[in-house]
Amino acid sequence: MEMEEDFESLIRHRVTWETEPSLGPSEYHSEHGTMRVLRGHFKHGLAAGVEVILLDTGAVRLLVLPTRGMGIWRIEAGGQMFGWRSPVAGPVHPALVPVFDPSGLGWLEGFDELLVRCGLESNGAPQHDAAGRLEYPLHGRVANLPASDLSVTFDSASEKLTLEGTVTESKLFFKRLQLRSRLTLTANRTLIEIEDRVTNGLSQPATAQMLYHINLGTPLLAAGDRVRVASEEVRGKDERSESERGHWNEIGAPTSGYAERVYFVTPRSDAEHRSAAMLQGPSGDLGFGITYQTDTLPHLVVWKNTGALPDGYVVGLEPATNLPNTRAEETAAGRVVSLDAGASVTFRMTLQPLLSAAKVAAFATKHALDE
Repeated sequence: MEMEEDFESLIRHRVTWETEPSLGPSEYHSEHGTMRVLRGHFKHGLAAGVEVILLDTGAVRLLVLPTRGMGIWRIEAGGQMFGWRSPVAGPVHPALVPVFDPSGLGWLEGFDELLVRCGLESNGAPQHDAAGRLEYPLHGRVANLPASDLSVTFDSASEKLTLEGTVTESKLFFKRLQLRSRLTLTANRTLIEIEDRVTNGLSQPATAQMLYHINLGTPLLAAGDRVRVASEEVRGKDERSESERGHWNEIGAPTSGYAERVYFVTPRSDAEHRSAAMLQGPSGDLGFGITYQTDTLPHLVVWKNTGALPDGYVVGLEPATNLPNTRAEETAAGRVVSLDAGASVTFRMTLQPLLSAAKVAAFATKHALDE
């Protein structure tokens, strides 16, 4: 899938839409116009059978993938498409993603969303035992599990449209972690609100991890872009990344053979435990901002992968419960979420396309982003 394909062509030619939406009305009316909800399935190739829900407020349109853990595949606002051009021609049906490939890297065969969740039992690097057997695959299972109990509600007073779905990661005798995801849009606004509640469904304590892999490529991503964060500290994941820390937030042109750089940000947050980050275009008149709650997502990972366009030119902004190391490393460091029997943890964040210099500047000022 190339990002040059416009949103209208995408939703008309690659998806079969249901004539009678099973989520309720297909249109909701507010003072600011009509909001639409459509449910359908991709028709061709590796995407065949992947369920998709189109949410359209007039100000923003997005494609949510219940089949892929309630991930967000693409966002369109003001005529701009937000997402990235992965070498993977997705969205890929989970049945075709070898998550438990012995290398632990099979997850990469389905990776092309704008927002993909990593978790729930583990969210970092693959982990093997002493005999070389895979224990935990790269980025966990949740992105390749289907959602159930889908529902759409509309509150006429607040003009808010909410999509909910439940994803369960379970294994007899070992785990039952349940994600209840709520995605809310407001009429005439580009703001996308996400609230995820993860519950331990067993009678014994459990641990969990979560990382939100938010991935941005062209047309927003270009030489001269900057990543702007609210930070206390930034450090490189490895020697190569650390050696370039003085330029960690500067984006270069697509470069064949570029090896990823990864940076760990210690967020600076406000009195409400909120922090923010933004990818800002080179001219300052286009950007994409996120906010997240640091009381439950105390880490931010920045992934610079500015290889050649065919190889996946992309930058990731990744709020997380922990650093993306193996589960054993993060457990030893005390960076896993402990859940008593029946207990829950709630993660909150927002996504926002920023479509003018004024919007970009206002977001940076409001959240005190670093220069």
